[in-house]
Amino acid sequence: MGIKKQGLLQALGVAAYCAFMGLLIGNGNNVFGNLGLPFGPVFMLLLLSASVLICAAIVLYKPYKLFIADKKKEALDTVIFTAVWLFVFVILFIGALIIFK
Repeated sequence: MGIKKQGLLQALGVAAYCAFMGLLIGNGNNVFGNLGLPFGPVFMLLLLSASVLICAAIVLYKPYKLFIADKKKEALDTVIFTAVWLFVFVILFIGALIIFK
């Protein structure tokens, strides 16, 4: 698979995960009820930590394998293309917010 396509797929994975988490957080009271103190803030921090780990795994697993295989340029290019695609998705999302709001 090409590096550009790999970057796109990884960025799509992160965007899909973020969309899922956004829906979960947006409907948090319906799903979990009112957690209140101290459970609400603790839950959000745990969710943030888990989300960082999941996003890092999505973005960095393939580059890690490439780096270990001594394909350092391909590993760096994959991370860069993933970041570029994520930036494109952010711009598209902001554009959609402006258009549909």
